[in-house]
Amino acid sequence: MKAKEYYNVLLAKKLIGEFGKRNIEGFYCKTKDEALKKILKMIPKDNLVSCGGSLTLHEIGLKLALKNGGYNFLDPAEPKGGKEKESAAHQALLADYFLMSSNAITATGELVNIDGIGNRVSALIFGPKNVIIVAGLNKVVPNLDAAILRVKNYAAKVIVSGYRQNYSSFEELSKAAEDGCSQLVITSKSMFKGRIKVILVGENLGI
Repeated sequence: MKAKEYYNVLLAKKLIGEFGKRNIEGFYCKTKDEALKKILKMIPKDNLVSCGGSLTLHEIGLKLALKNGGYNFLDPAEPKGGKEKESAAHQALLADYFLMSSNAITATGELVNIDGIGNRVSALIFGPKNVIIVAGLNKVVPNLDAAILRVKNYAAKVIVSGYRQNYSSFEELSKAAEDGCSQLVITSKSMFKGRIKVILVGENLGI
């Protein structure tokens, strides 16, 4: 086993133990392909499944696999705007399974996420019966302060860069990130044991 692979295995093992203390179920997959197969096996095809916006989900091919695999998949990103998009986001909160990533994960198992209108973090907190989070180990940071720093100073700015790329300066981009990513949620425990499941992946994924 290569040094980095060995490190990833031990880090994931530690995190899975920390998640358990917080009523969160953790799993480790060496590759994104393994993660995709595991997630698809976890979701019954007759259950309603939805998701939040996530580069990680795109990178592992999960949305495409759900669309082509006969799953009852509601993609809130499909409507182009207006009432249909808002309605899809509301329906996603009633899903049996909600899929997302996490903007940061602390070494002690806290999940830290930032959002704009809040549909993604709303689903994480309450609504869907099951939440499956997919995250590369690159999202792991030492503590809560580092997680918030990562989320605000990096993730939020990259996220808003995906909406437009005509900012006149880094300061303007930073202001847009501060205004647009206005919901910061720290998940320290799942009130329902096993409702939240985290699939850790031994690859760099997402933002």
